[in-house]
Amino acid sequence: MDDAMTGQVDFALDGHVATITLNRPDKLNAITRQMAHQMEDAVACCNTEDIRAVIVTGAGERAFCAGTDVRQLDEYETLWDIRNREDYCGAIRRITRPVICAINGYALGGGLEMAMGADIRLASDTARIGAPEIKLGWIGGGGMAMHLSRSAGTSNAALMLLTGDPVDAGTALRWGLVSEVCAPDALMARAREIADTIAARAPIAAEHAKLNLAASASMPPAQAVQYELDLQTVAFATEDAAEGRAAFAEKRAPVFRRR
Repeated sequence: MDDAMTGQVDFALDGHVATITLNRPDKLNAITRQMAHQMEDAVACCNTEDIRAVIVTGAGERAFCAGTDVRQLDEYETLWDIRNREDYCGAIRRITRPVICAINGYALGGGLEMAMGADIRLASDTARIGAPEIKLGWIGGGGMAMHLSRSAGTSNAALMLLTGDPVDAGTALRWGLVSEVCAPDALMARAREIADTIAARAPIAAEHAKLNLAASASMPPAQAVQYELDLQTVAFATEDAAEGRAAFAEKRAPVFRRR
């Protein structure tokens, strides 16, 4: 199968910022099985290199990702194989570094689930965001209902899940699905600006903040506060925290080394 059919996932590293690009623009960056495996490889790089922020986006001007290539679903021999297929949506959630998703067009189905797995979402003003699975006879399986209901509320989530119709970038912003809407030609620059800001912060503290946000969503309030205090205590013990205090006293910019 040639590259036009299978597509690829590109990985680039610039300083402490990694960029993962879904590169199958002629098919709206729909994910093939090969691309799902490549996503796992990219995530492994993000979690092992000295990377402090990750940008995820799609190639071309039309789409971030239209989800799984539906034509490949018939390649699975059993329903159990489909249940345990390559989990590219979960791959994004397994990145331990802060993740910024730059939604540069359509984010549909698994593409939306992948975007919702990022910590910060930016959208081009041309973006269209939707959960169209119901139009094909099934529902999302990568955390769609959980993510949408937490970000947009249950009524808005139900509207998307039960109609399958996409919403525009302005609606996504009002509902809390994205943090900012940018002009198409400014989207990646804004994503990089945020990534550079995060990369300049203490990396262990940033990863603790990410852990804390994820944990607080599933913990009772008292337990969430205690967990936050425990994470803070660990962060205080790092060399970076000592550097932060020293830099503050000396009125200079801190130099953090992930220690």
